Amino acid sequence: MSTGATPVDEGIAESLGSAVCEASPVGGGCIHHARRLELADGRRVFVKSGAGQAAAMLEAEARGLELLAPHIRVPQLLAKGEMGGVHWLAMEWLDLRPLDAWTWENFGRALDGLHRVTRPMCGLEQDNFIGGTPQENGPLRSWCEFFIERRLKPQLRLARKHHLPEREIVAAAERLLADHHPVPSLLHGDLWSGNAAALPDGAGVVFDPAPYFGDAETDIAMLQLFSGALPAAFYRGYQWLSGTPDRRRRRLYDLYHALNHLNLFGTSYLSMVRRCLDEMGS
Repeated sequence: MSTGATPVDEGIAESLGSAVCEASPVGGGCIHHARRLELADGRRVFVKSGAGQAAAMLEAEARGLELLAPHIRVPQLLAKGEMGGVHWLAMEWLDLRPLDAWTWENFGRALDGLHRVTRPMCGLEQDNFIGGTPQENGPLRSWCEFFIERRLKPQLRLARKHHLPEREIVAAAERLLADHHPVPSLLHGDLWSGNAAALPDGAGVVFDPAPYFGDAETDIAMLQLFSGALPAAFYRGYQWLSGTPDRRRRRLYDLYHALNHLNLFGTSYLSMVRRCLDEMGS
């Protein structure tokens, strides 16, 4: 067996028509195991794997990559499978770089292209995951109804032990979205800054998607959630939305992710939830 390779690594390489020269763990999030394989044919491969619920999560990720691939640069999915109870995805290895003044504009242009893919209904035919939380995508025509029923209420149900004012939160969401009727755009769905980068040629790339059709403002809001205002270079490339999204509506969209972090990681995110509530005027 080659340096650092597990039997699963060897099986993945065989499925790709090659053999492993070297395998090593890499950073790839807190949910799955992530590894880099150096293959005998010169390819480098990024592998995500896990057991149990990982099967459904990895399958959803594979569908998401395939959905986005025609419209924005994502890692190419090479193969997927299961071995000895371990489920895995094999993707091309990408040399990622932080977005800078030049690449932010390219990234904005790429995201603009994704958001211009539209359809009449919000949602998606398949459910997926937001982090480790199941995400409901059953299609609805009304964005207000979709966001409240498919996004807000499921997270509020999971957060009931924290005694949040559910009725008031839903009422505030209804007020903020009652007259907002965006054309449903194809969304990345989990577009925090850690899921976007640049390639050596300057092209923007996204990964770890949780896609559905909905308000493009949600992707823009998520992109700013942990890193602040986007640079002017981004808006030179991104033109699908005109003007700055309503601040209170943005905080409503942030609330979905704040609740998800609360439900996944605990009370350290209660303060984020409360800030969102204060700023959206619930």
